[in-house]
Amino acid sequence: MSPRRSPMFTLAATLTVGALALAACGSDSLSEGDGAGGESVEVEVDEELAAMVPEEIAEQGTLQIGSDASYAPNEYLDADGETVVGFDVDLFDAVAAKLGLETAWENAGFDTIITGVQGNRYDLGVSSFTINEERKEQVNMVSYFNAGTQWAAAEGNPEDVDPDSPCGLTVAVQAGTVQFEEDLPPKEEACEEEGNPITVQPFEGQDQATAAVVTGGADAMLADSPIVAYAVQQSDGEIEAVGEVYDAAPYGYVIPQEDTELADAVVAALQALEEDGTYAEILEGWNQADGMIDDFAVNP
Repeated sequence: MSPRRSPMFTLAATLTVGALALAACGSDSLSEGDGAGGESVEVEVDEELAAMVPEEIAEQGTLQIGSDASYAPNEYLDADGETVVGFDVDLFDAVAAKLGLETAWENAGFDTIITGVQGNRYDLGVSSFTINEERKEQVNMVSYFNAGTQWAAAEGNPEDVDPDSPCGLTVAVQAGTVQFEEDLPPKEEACEEEGNPITVQPFEGQDQATAAVVTGGADAMLADSPIVAYAVQQSDGEIEAVGEVYDAAPYGYVIPQEDTELADAVVAALQALEEDGTYAEILEGWNQADGMIDDFAVNP
């Protein structure tokens, strides 16, 4: 589910960038060729929608965005080791451009982004956050995409990994994700009761979890479906998807609870991008059309 721009970003490169120092980068516009996954898109400011942006943010002009750039193809570091790219980046850059704003992307640990938004380090978090009740109690979340969970194992599935019966397996997962916090715990409990426990290996970055399966350090991994599909494609046959995609749920942009006006403006911008075809153009360019939605909302 994700061929991309030239040069191709190989799995080896993806696994390397996790060790690089955190860096920030900005995007002045979408017309400068910074797009990925296809041709860069032109987005015109909608002055009516721009007027919805809170005055303080409009004067600031640039949105500071926290993103965990280890989650290809959604968000990851480009070959320069600094620039955050991915379909999440392209889509939200279009949202910002529609509102007359620029973006500055900062690579951050996934489990630090929500607290960073709450503490005003970031104006938003854009990092494949699945919308759930716990997160909605902390921040506003604007739905923009739909994804489920998928498992993957080494080529040929030598350990006979079954997502419905993972007892006895060593399973790699990114810490802080819904897979780590919601999916695995009941499975761990059930396997413990059976006397055949799961060994869960939590990693800071998804690239590290993927590497654990590639190198044989883990029997399986689980992650959001676009991430697994991309990892399988880029692994050149070293890993394969196992089982069906399940528990599909929307992703949400993370916005401070008090910034309801900004959240409403982002919804309106997404609706405008859907109407003019830009939303579909970006996601189709990344082969992510299966995740498109048409019911953008605050805290759905």
